[in-house]
Amino acid sequence: MYQWRAKSIEKLMAEKETSRHRLPRTLSALDLAALGIGAIIGTGIFVLTGVVSANYAGPGIVLSFVLAGIASGLAALIYAEMASMIPVAGSAYTFSYVSLGEILAWLVGWNLILEYIVSAGAVSIGWSSYFVDLLSSAGIALPTAITSSPFSGGMINLPAALIVLVLTGLIITGAQHSATANKFVVTAKLAAILLFIGLGFRHIDPANWKPFLPFGTAGIVHGAAIVFFAYIGFDAVSTAAEEVKNPRRDLTIGIVASLVIATVLYILVSLILTGMVHYSALNTASPVSAALLRVGLPWAAAVISVGALAGLTSVLLVVLYGQSRIFFAMARDGLLPPIFDWVHPRLHTPLWDSLIIGLVVAAIGALLPISIVAELANIGTLSAFIAVSAGLLVLRAKRPDLPRPFRVPWVPALPVISIAMSTYLAFNLPNLTRIRFIIWIFAGLLVYFAYGYKHSNLSVNDNPPTSLKFKIPKPALKKISHPTRKRDS
Repeated sequence: MYQWRAKSIEKLMAEKETSRHRLPRTLSALDLAALGIGAIIGTGIFVLTGVVSANYAGPGIVLSFVLAGIASGLAALIYAEMASMIPVAGSAYTFSYVSLGEILAWLVGWNLILEYIVSAGAVSIGWSSYFVDLLSSAGIALPTAITSSPFSGGMINLPAALIVLVLTGLIITGAQHSATANKFVVTAKLAAILLFIGLGFRHIDPANWKPFLPFGTAGIVHGAAIVFFAYIGFDAVSTAAEEVKNPRRDLTIGIVASLVIATVLYILVSLILTGMVHYSALNTASPVSAALLRVGLPWAAAVISVGALAGLTSVLLVVLYGQSRIFFAMARDGLLPPIFDWVHPRLHTPLWDSLIIGLVVAAIGALLPISIVAELANIGTLSAFIAVSAGLLVLRAKRPDLPRPFRVPWVPALPVISIAMSTYLAFNLPNLTRIRFIIWIFAGLLVYFAYGYKHSNLSVNDNPPTSLKFKIPKPALKKISHPTRKRDS
C-alpha cells in the first residue's frame, strides 16, 4: 500500500540540508548530557516516588526503578545507534520514517505528542505542588481554589499553568539560551538531591521497609510501568540531533551518560525515602520535602523544595523543547500543517510550535490530576521504544552499508528483548490507560487520513500532476501550504 513506503535516509539528510527551515547547530556533548539529566532526573525523584510507593510498589519501588532502568537502558542503546546514524530532528518519529514507513512513523509521532505534552503537564503539576509547599514553609498559604485542579477540589492549578508559559517564552528565544539555563538548574537540582541523600541516610528506620513488597511482585512491575515515565529524557536528547555540533559522537555520549547517572540517583533516593517514612504516608506530589518535614527538618525541606523546583523546571524545559522539535520534523515532512515548521527569521526557532504546545500543556497542568496524566505519558513512551527497536532491526537487515558511529551489541537479541520488556510494561499499565491509548491511536489515524496522507511530501512528490486525487493549481498550492513561509525568505 502507498502509505507504507519509507523515506530514504539519503533523501532525509538532503532535505534537512537544503530546507529553508533549518535549525542552527549550537549544542555540545555537555549540553546534551545536561539536557538528558535535566529531563530524566526530576519527575521520578521529586514526584512519582511518593505516588508509586503508596499505591503500587511500597519500598519495592527500588526494584521498580531497577526494572525500568534496564528496559530504558536497552532502548537507550538503540536510540544511540539510530541518532548517531540519522542526526535529524524528530527522534523516534524520524527513525521510524526511514525504517518502518510513513503510516507507522505518523503513529509514533502521534504517540510522542501524547508522551511529551502529557508528561509536561504532569511535571507542571508536580512543580506547582513543590511551589505551594515552599510558600507554606515561609508562612504563605495559597488558597486551594487556585492551586488544585477541578478534579482535586479546586478551580484551577494556576502555578502549573504559569511556569509552563514562562518556559515557553524562554524556549522561543533559542536553543542555546535554553541549554544554558538548563545547565544552571540541573546543577541546583543535583546539589539538592545530594543534600537529601546525605541528610536522609541519617534518618533511615529499617522498620519502614517492612513489608518490602506490600503489593507483591506484581507491584514491582506495576510500579516500573508507572516510573518508566521518568526515563523519557534520553528520548528528548535525540530530538535535538539537528542542533548538535558533532551529532555522530555527542548524541551517544549524551544519551548513555544521562541515563546511567539518573538510574543510580533514582535507586539511592527511593531507597532512602522509603526508609525515612513509611510508604503509606508518601501519597503526595511532593514526597521528598514531605519526608523531611516528617523527620523534623523543615529547613532542609525548604532547601530541597527549591532544588526540586529547579529539577522540575529543567524537566519541563527539556520536554517542551523536545515536543516542539518533533512537531517541526513532522510538519517539514508535510504530515502537519506548515505553520509548525515555520522558523522565526531572527530567533531561529519554530515559534508557533512552542506557542501552541505551551498553551496546551498549560491547560493540562491547570485542569487535570497528576495520576491520569502520568499513566497516559508512559504508554506513549513505551510504544515509541517498541517502534525504534523494530526499526533498528529493519535497517540492520535492509541497510547494512550505512555508517554507524555507534553500534548496538548482540543484535538481534537486545532489540528483541527491548521490544518484549516495553510490551510487558505496557500491558501492566491500568486497563483504563490502555483504553484511552486505543482511542488516541484511532484519533491519530483519522487525522492522518484526513490531512497527513494527502499533504505528505511523498504524496506531493510521487503523484503525477494529472492525478485527480492531488490535482491542485500551483498558485493555490503555494498559498494553502505555506501561508507563513514568505516571512523568513
